[in-house]
Amino acid sequence: MKAFTRTRKARYLISLFVVVSVIFAVGTVWASSEGGGSDFNKNKDLIYRVMNFTLLVGIIFFLVRKPAAKGLEARREGIKDQLDDLERQKEEAQNQLAETKQKLSQLGAEVERIMADYVQMGEAARARILDEARASAEKLQEQARKSIEHEFKSAKQQLKADMAEQAVAAAEELIRKNIQDDDQERIIDEYLEKVVVAQ
Repeated sequence: MKAFTRTRKARYLISLFVVVSVIFAVGTVWASSEGGGSDFNKNKDLIYRVMNFTLLVGIIFFLVRKPAAKGLEARREGIKDQLDDLERQKEEAQNQLAETKQKLSQLGAEVERIMADYVQMGEAARARILDEARASAEKLQEQARKSIEHEFKSAKQQLKADMAEQAVAAAEELIRKNIQDDDQERIIDEYLEKVVVAQ
């Protein structure tokens, strides 16, 4: 529409230029013919000049009209192509904007999904760490129980050994105090008899 309006304005300006040129030429011829001579010759000369000028302007207009129209048409087509290209770019930009808005709206959901995944992973890691800690605590308790049992057995054996040693020492002491020479001889004789019988 704008290109059509510009073409009309160009034609109007060309027509206006032709009319002004004709008026200017007539005025110039009229002013130069007032010097003297007969009015008929002057008018006849003026008419020939106006006709020549009009014919010249008409020929120029006829010759220039088609190339000027083609140039204006080419310019109009170029402008139309530019407008079409700009419209296409606008549509592409709007499509990209819509895609970006859609991605941004999906980004919130994606962030929530990622956060939920991380929370779930954190819960799983927490449960795994608690299970490992429980297993480790149970293992440590079992080791401690075994170690206590071992220490208890060792202490019990040591206590038995100490008690046996003390009992032997006490028995020796008691025997030393209570045994007499006659008893010693009798024990030696009994031992010798047993040795001889065993052989």
